[in-house]
Amino acid sequence: MIPKPPFLKDLTPEREITEFEALKPRLAEVWDALTMANEVPHTSVVVPSLTLDQSELTKIAGASFYEERLLFLLIRLRNPRARMVFVTSQPIHPIILEYYLQFLAGIPASHARSRLTLLCADDASPRSLTEKILQRPRLIERIRAGIMDPSRAYLTVFNSTPLERKLAVLLGIPLNGCDPRLAGLGTKSGSRKAMREAGVEVPDGLEDLRDATDAGEALQELRGRRPDLQRAVLKLNDSFSGEGNAIVSLPVSRSKGALRDALTRLEFSVPTETTEAYFEKYSRMGGVAEEFIDAPEKHSPSAQYRISPRGDVLAVSTHDQILGGPREQVFLGCRFPARDDYRVRIQEAGRKVGQELARRGVVSRYGVDFLVHRRDPSEEWKLTALEINLRMGGTTHPYLALQFLTGGSLDPECGLYRSPSGQAKFYKATDNLFSERYRGLLPEDLVEILTMNKLHYSHGTESGVLFHLIGALSEFGKLGVTAIANSHEQADELYAHTLEVLDAETAYGH
Repeated sequence: MIPKPPFLKDLTPEREITEFEALKPRLAEVWDALTMANEVPHTSVVVPSLTLDQSELTKIAGASFYEERLLFLLIRLRNPRARMVFVTSQPIHPIILEYYLQFLAGIPASHARSRLTLLCADDASPRSLTEKILQRPRLIERIRAGIMDPSRAYLTVFNSTPLERKLAVLLGIPLNGCDPRLAGLGTKSGSRKAMREAGVEVPDGLEDLRDATDAGEALQELRGRRPDLQRAVLKLNDSFSGEGNAIVSLPVSRSKGALRDALTRLEFSVPTETTEAYFEKYSRMGGVAEEFIDAPEKHSPSAQYRISPRGDVLAVSTHDQILGGPREQVFLGCRFPARDDYRVRIQEAGRKVGQELARRGVVSRYGVDFLVHRRDPSEEWKLTALEINLRMGGTTHPYLALQFLTGGSLDPECGLYRSPSGQAKFYKATDNLFSERYRGLLPEDLVEILTMNKLHYSHGTESGVLFHLIGALSEFGKLGVTAIANSHEQADELYAHTLEVLDAETAYGH
């Protein structure tokens, strides 16, 4: 296939911005198709690139296989007039594709497959997928060829950066994501300012810190405001999953020297992190310093939304995040929906944040992470907003899995998701199911295990398990799972049973 203009070299910064702005209004024209509000012809181009800081990306084992998480977007092929172009770094195993297509209720798998174009860069390097695509003009031309009508198409990505903006302009389709020029609103510093502007409480702290010196001065000021504060947390502006967080135990002495010493004894979320490497990233990214909120009872829920091109803020989901690592700073998984006693409160607080983001021009997905805490069960939960995510996050694909399997919808009044039968649905999900025993399992082996042990999702019972990250299983012993049932208790039991089955099936030779 011979590449045709425009080429990357043709895009001056000025032309890129001008053409990107010209494409934006077209997103409004396909918005109802994008949200599956109607069944009109359109093409969804999915580039599930983790365009993140390289040092952060290398921490993720099997990072390129995280692209498979967005295979749940195949749900859009439930519209019999929709087409999709799905691009990955490496080929998707045929059995993995077959595994997902079988769940498209009401649509023959062969019909969905005929409307799906799979492309790949054949590049397993740790660079972002978008960067790989931009370096391959013929691959860009193949993506263009898969778009039936550019006026009825859009580009969906994991997160929006100038690289994704370039790709959208080269393809001539609007980006279903936040304008990269607004990305600062999703940093730790930008989040704090936007959430305060929205009237939502944030932890006591300071933002826009540039280096270790700034961090030390911020802790000194924070200590002055809060003499009883025992711990604080430093956060890198552009980190994700809590892996850029570091806990500081504040010394009894209030001298600057004592605080400088405390900064050499940080408690990192990632065991391999070092003080020198952390502050190198802090100088490069910037960050914040905040009080570490400690309470006998606390939870870390999050809420997810969409902002339409018209500025409407639409509730999508709420979750209780499952955290691990030192001081429970690292995202490991989630439960849906968030608890009854604060679900509606966080949903409304997140909506206020969305209204502020919409006022500033943000479109598409966003999420808000919260901390709810109390000293005594008789007290009302105190709600504090922690950060804004202007991208797909660790809770996006499990919710897509729920939609993919059930075809239901969220009741925005109570925050419960109901299947077409009216049954409220619940799930427990993770990207971090790992065992050395799982290494060497092929996709064929996993399908056999789940079939023989009846772990498949059943449309009859509206319960079951859906796996993802299947491509990472053989090499990395890593797997993702979403266990869907009719209550939190049933979802927990199904999740635990799934682990028991996998452990029993891989126990040979151990």
